Amino acid sequence: TRYQHLLNNFKAQQEIDKYCPLFPTYSKRKFDQEMQLSQEEVEKLFTSFVSSPQVKKVADLISKRLKRKLEPFDIWYDGFKSRSTISEEDLNKKTRALYPNKDAFAKDLPNILVKLGFTKENADFITSKISVDASRGAGHAWGAQMKEDKAHLRTRVGKDGMDYKGYNIAVHEFGHNVEQTITLNKIDYYLLNGVPNTSFTEAIAFLFQQKDLELLGIKNDDVNKKHLFALDNFWSAYEIMGVSLVDIEVWKWLYAHPDANAEQLKQAVIAISKDVWNKYYAPVFGVKDQTILAIYSHMIDVPLYLSAYPIGHLIDFQIEKDIEGKPFANEIEKILLNGSIIPQLWMKNAVGLEISNQPMLDATDEALKVIK
Repeated sequence: TRYQHLLNNFKAQQEIDKYCPLFPTYSKRKFDQEMQLSQEEVEKLFTSFVSSPQVKKVADLISKRLKRKLEPFDIWYDGFKSRSTISEEDLNKKTRALYPNKDAFAKDLPNILVKLGFTKENADFITSKISVDASRGAGHAWGAQMKEDKAHLRTRVGKDGMDYKGYNIAVHEFGHNVEQTITLNKIDYYLLNGVPNTSFTEAIAFLFQQKDLELLGIKNDDVNKKHLFALDNFWSAYEIMGVSLVDIEVWKWLYAHPDANAEQLKQAVIAISKDVWNKYYAPVFGVKDQTILAIYSHMIDVPLYLSAYPIGHLIDFQIEKDIEGKPFANEIEKILLNGSIIPQLWMKNAVGLEISNQPMLDATDEALKVIK
């Protein structure tokens, strides 16, 4: 069923191919048209990052912190996060008390923006354009298409209230909604509304999500928080870039084998995931032929979306470095008012540099000198 669904997606895209002479494949439409970054450009960013010398150094540090050899599931290691020192039970207790239902969270949205440095007037305006809905599954943010409409924020709210996971997701989705609302309602021309591609809205959402504990009144006084933040971002990017490379290779295979059936596709995905693992992860983890990079449902449900996350991590990190020490709200709004121009120009206007691995790699090198 899983691979038949992916195959059905491919067949549907093949039907669209006939009507797209400028972008005759789904991959071309996703990268060249939608992301406005070539697939080759994205692959080069990812492969150079996951094969960088910093990977082995960070892996050795994680192994040292865990006091054991790394296992494949350690690609999801999150011990660099500040919340790793706080029990999930305590966090759940706090968020459930604050947000017993979706209406309580919706009512608090203006206060969240004020805490981030937005003026009361601006916070009220932005949040008046956002509606909160309880979701059955994961969170989601849906932007409005006209100024008279509202953006929608969906997150999970349990019968006992919003747990920390639901809250963390909600703050991420709220970041999307703030971006969507500002870039629709405050941009000079309607055709410039939005951001260059989904990676940019993911970057803004990540910036908000990183402040979730701060918004709960939990201050991180760790003198090494900057370095831990760099290491956390590095390892997250390393994980999701591998998954994205699998996604990209699967679609190359599909176009090379248009008559394949679901079973053949399944075997191809398994082989591709092993190949990517053996090339970029086995030398670090010491274990070969793992298929863990193929388990993500995104590549089945929304193919080739995964690349937006690591690009978003790189953009997020570059913005975070650039606005360090500056008023968060002012900088975010100023950056967002670039609108939906081409990605590299947006980045140059925002941080003075195109999308690059280098700032994160440099920060990781600095962190490794301090965090032992």
